[in-house]
Amino acid sequence: MSQKGEFSRVLSRADVIVLAFGAMIGWGWVVLSGDWILKAGSAGSIIAFIIGGIMVTFVGLVYSELTTALPKTGGAHHFAREALGSKAAFIVSWSILLGYISVVAFEAVALPTVIEYIFPNYQVGYMWTIAGWDVYFSWVAVGMLGSIIVTWINWIGVKQAAFLQLILTLLLALVGLSLIFGSAFGGEISNLSPLFTGGMAGIMAVMIMTPFMFVGFDVIPQMAEEMNIPKKTVGSVLLLSVLLAIFWYIFIILGVSLSLNDGQLQVSSLPTADAMGAVFGSAVFSKILILGGIAGILTSWNAFIIGGSRVMYAMAQDGMLPKWFGHLHPKYKTPSNAIFIIGLLATLSPLLGRPALVWLVDAGGLSIVIAYFIVSVSFVVLRKTQPELERPFRAGKSNLVGVIATILSVGFIILYMPGMPASLIWPYEWIIFGVWWIFGLVFFIRITNLKDIKTNPITEQTFKE
Repeated sequence: MSQKGEFSRVLSRADVIVLAFGAMIGWGWVVLSGDWILKAGSAGSIIAFIIGGIMVTFVGLVYSELTTALPKTGGAHHFAREALGSKAAFIVSWSILLGYISVVAFEAVALPTVIEYIFPNYQVGYMWTIAGWDVYFSWVAVGMLGSIIVTWINWIGVKQAAFLQLILTLLLALVGLSLIFGSAFGGEISNLSPLFTGGMAGIMAVMIMTPFMFVGFDVIPQMAEEMNIPKKTVGSVLLLSVLLAIFWYIFIILGVSLSLNDGQLQVSSLPTADAMGAVFGSAVFSKILILGGIAGILTSWNAFIIGGSRVMYAMAQDGMLPKWFGHLHPKYKTPSNAIFIIGLLATLSPLLGRPALVWLVDAGGLSIVIAYFIVSVSFVVLRKTQPELERPFRAGKSNLVGVIATILSVGFIILYMPGMPASLIWPYEWIIFGVWWIFGLVFFIRITNLKDIKTNPITEQTFKE
C-alpha cells in the first residue's frame, strides 16, 4: 500500500491544469497536423478530433469521479484494484506504462528532430543506420542531454517539475495562439479545400491517433497524494484540461488548413511551422513556432515521467513490481528509482533512431485505450458494489457516463485491430505490443496469489478538505 503522508502535497490548482494540458498537447500538433489534413481533409480531420474528444470527455468524467473517490498515487491502478481485483490493476497499470514510456521515448527523439529544423545539417559523427535512417552522434547527444535534464528536474521534486511545466506551457500557448489568430486574419478560405479526403477510412485513420494525442489528463490521478486542492474541484480541473486540449487541436487544424493549400502541405516537413511563416510572411515566425514545439516536447516529456514513475511506485507498493521501484527519496519525496529507470530508457532511446519509435508510439496508443476501457468498467462496477463510497465529484446520477465511456473505448480498440483501415502496422507495431505484454506476463504470474486488499477510501485525507 502507499506510504501515506510521505509524498509532499505541494501542487496547486494551476500546477495540475498545466501538467495535464501540457501533457496532452506535446509535440504532435507541430509535426502531425499536415498528416491529419492530408489523410482526412480539413473538415474530416476536425471531425475525427471531435469524435476522439467525445470519447476522451466521457473517459475524463469517469476519471474525475474516481480520482476524488480514491485519491491515491497511481490513480487507475487503485480504481481497477478496488473494483476488479489485483489482476485487473496490473493490466491497467501495465497498459498505461507502455503508453507513458512510449511518449517519453518519443520526446527524446523529437527534440533532436526539431533542432534540425532550426539548425539544418547539424548532424555529425555517423554511428549506424536503422530502418534506413542514419543515426549521428550529434543528434543522439541532443536527445540524451535533454533527457538527463528533464529527469534531474523530476528527481529533485514535483514542485520544481510543475514550475518548469508552467513556464513551458505559457510559451507553448502564446505561440499556438499566434498561429490561430494569425490564420484567422491572414489565411485563405479556399485553402480549406478539400474538406474531406479518403472518406470514412481517412477519418478513421486520424481517429486512431487521437487517444495518443489526448493522453495526459490521466496524469492527474497519478499525482493524487501530491495535490493540495479541495476534493470537489479535482474533477472540474481534470475536465477543464480535457476541454482545453480538444479546442486546441481543433483550432490548430483549422489554422494550418487556412494557411497552407493542399500542394504546400504535400511538400512540407513541419506544416504547422510553415503555416506560421506563411501567415506572417516570414520564415522567422516559423522558427518562433518551433520554440513552441520545443516547449511542447518538454511539457509532455515532463508530465509523463511524473505519471509513469507514480504508476511504477503504486505497482511496487502492491508487490506487482520489485519493491525497489517503490522507494521514495528521503529528501525530495519523489519515487526516485522509478524516475531513474524511465529517464534511463529515454536517454538510451535516441540510439534507436526515429523510425522504430514511431512504431512504439502507435503501439502505445492501443495500450492507452485498453486502460481507458478497464477504468470505465471499474467506474460502473464501483457504482453498483460501493454506492456508499464518498464521491465529491459525481459524473451524473446514473451509470450512463461509464457505460458510454466503455462502449466508446471498445470502439476505439476495434479500430486498431487487423483488417481495419487504421489497424496497427504488421509486423513492427504488433511485435512491440506483443513483446511488452509477454514481458508483463512475467510479473503478472508473480501476482496470481496476491490477495485483493480493499481500501477504505472514505477515510482518506489526501486532498485538502
